[in-house]
Amino acid sequence: MIYLDYSATTMVNDEVLDSFVKSSKNFIGNPNSLHSLGVESKKIIDSATKQIVDLLNIDSSEIIYTSGSSESNNLAIKGICEKYKNRGKHIITTMLEHSSIYGPINYLKELGYTIDYVKLDENGRVDLNDLDNLITDETILVSIGAVNSELGIIQPIEKIANIIKKYPKCFFHSDMTQAMGKINIDISNVDLVSFSAHKFYGIKGIGILTKKSKIQLTPLIHGGKSTTQYRSGTPALPLIVSISKALRLALNDIESKNKKVQELNEYLKNQLLKFEKVTINSNEYSIPHILNISVLGVKPETFLHALEQYDIYISTKSACSSSNSKSDAVYALTKDLERAKSSLRISISHLTTKSEIDEFIKYFSICYDELTNLK
Repeated sequence: MIYLDYSATTMVNDEVLDSFVKSSKNFIGNPNSLHSLGVESKKIIDSATKQIVDLLNIDSSEIIYTSGSSESNNLAIKGICEKYKNRGKHIITTMLEHSSIYGPINYLKELGYTIDYVKLDENGRVDLNDLDNLITDETILVSIGAVNSELGIIQPIEKIANIIKKYPKCFFHSDMTQAMGKINIDISNVDLVSFSAHKFYGIKGIGILTKKSKIQLTPLIHGGKSTTQYRSGTPALPLIVSISKALRLALNDIESKNKKVQELNEYLKNQLLKFEKVTINSNEYSIPHILNISVLGVKPETFLHALEQYDIYISTKSACSSSNSKSDAVYALTKDLERAKSSLRISISHLTTKSEIDEFIKYFSICYDELTNLK
């Protein structure tokens, strides 16, 4: 098998899985119980949380454990807008966001919120002047992802944060699902940050929303005591331990990992450019882990399934996207409908090998010839 869909999900690191299993077996008490088993379980969660806050340079009170980025995004967006609805009903986002951003935003639109989409420059990055001009006294939230899941484009988060700082009634949320564990990123000036363990070799079912301590949220899940008032439910100790381990391992030696990924990306790109009907959609502002291409004239689903016959796995779009006929992200960047209708996402990792890339190119060529009728 050649797996080139790491941006959809990663395989679980053995050390992470081992932590999950051991904590499941050794700490059976409910962390909220008063007896000794509960106390020991709470100590383990506190220890895991401390490791996360040390890695991210935040406070333990700013961590909310969730089931993943979709829940984190929903909690951030709905939670802010419900809690601070007296401040205004205006939200700003981009045309490059994940479906779990558009879902809650469209829900809020039905409740009377106004949505604006900030302009993008020719590289798919936020037009900072347009963002500044869009913010009004009614703007309650700006939600802009750090890295787009289809094209890999990195947004200037620090510059965006500096603009939003000028508007004390407005909060800044960033979906960092495709950034966390892949690139070094400073979250100190972002009010709310979402990410999920399964994007950096952790276990599915656990994510985090970080929230500045001064900020209040209306919970999505009301109920009993947990690790925070903002998300009720029995704390998932094994998953919390596992995301702590996964994050530490992902951030360890991240620069050398990224150097390898960058070299593989360049090699892959050069090989793909040899094909006449292939265009590269990702650009110099994209993380090297994601290479988005279009095979002009070929339906992306057809190409994906052709490769699958050789046990090779890539994506057409973000795995959570609706199955409409084009990539909205590619169209927002290129304004080219044909490229948007034929885009494929190849996502690699520091675990990817050059021999896997060579094998991929070999079978890509076979599928390309068959599907473009060049034989």
